[in-house]
Amino acid sequence: MQEDRTRYSEEELKEFEDLIREKLEGTRNELNYIKEGLSKKNDSGTDNTAGTAKLLEDGADASERENLSQLAARLQKYATQLENALVRIKNGTYGVCIDTGKLIPKERLRVVPHTQQTIEAKLKRVS
Repeated sequence: MQEDRTRYSEEELKEFEDLIREKLEGTRNELNYIKEGLSKKNDSGTDNTAGTAKLLEDGADASERENLSQLAARLQKYATQLENALVRIKNGTYGVCIDTGKLIPKERLRVVPHTQQTIEAKLKRVS
């Protein structure tokens, strides 16, 4: 019975490790793409011939850069959480709720592979 177990088997951990590595690779690729876009936006030329239209465009560019920077920060945080999950797999604590000590259901881990809480523990913490 799953409720009686205190940790996942090596095979189960390998499945989660593969899932996490795949998500981490995708996240890093997306992060690199955004960082490249941000550095190109910062190299946007120096001609001052367009006047007011250029000012409006600069404002839109600044807003887009801000949005991209925030997205990059969220992706970086997610990548770090995934890396920490890989560490927990290695040290045998992956999939165990930090609040209850119970196994986090596989369905939850497949959707939120970096989680450290069962949904019940998370909801208790929020309320």
